[in-house]
Amino acid sequence: MYTDPHAIYMNVSCLDFLLIELIPMSERVVEVIGEGKTSSGDAMHSILGEKDGRIGEEERRGAVFKHVEGLGYRVGQGLVERFSQDRPRFTDVLDVMKFICKDLWYLLFRKQIDNLKTNHRGVYVLTDNSFRLLMRMSTEVGGLDTVTRAQPYLWFPCGVLRGALANLGVQATVVAETTAIPVAVFHIQTLRQD
Repeated sequence: MYTDPHAIYMNVSCLDFLLIELIPMSERVVEVIGEGKTSSGDAMHSILGEKDGRIGEEERRGAVFKHVEGLGYRVGQGLVERFSQDRPRFTDVLDVMKFICKDLWYLLFRKQIDNLKTNHRGVYVLTDNSFRLLMRMSTEVGGLDTVTRAQPYLWFPCGVLRGALANLGVQATVVAETTAIPVAVFHIQTLRQD
């Protein structure tokens, strides 16, 4: 059996374990910084505008989002740098979206996006009906509680999408939602390039 020495491999199990632990780790980091146990605690308080050293639930959630999405952004940039270097330049945004739905998503989650919709005015909706990170997710209560707890696990892929798009020359905002486990829907709004 011949194996290509230039083949590009990515261990999906390691990625799964990393992503499972990413949200709890980010919550701990924000908690430690918010309590002022590190030198960057003062910076965190000044960003959040907190005077008494306590971070409110909404501020904590926002800080965790910023941290996780930022990590995803950098990963998305790196993946596109590595895996699109031998491709010709993309001619339009739709070609970029097709690359993300077919190639990049397959690299990360071993499947392509199930559905790509667009209004041809800069809005794209990517649907993954069996999103890998949400496949084994459940809680004791189930239903709405599970969907609420699943939302933070969509922040990292949002960052990956935004970073990949940025590296391909498309500035965009990415928002994800889930209404039923394991379905994930990513809304991408491209920003006008004047």
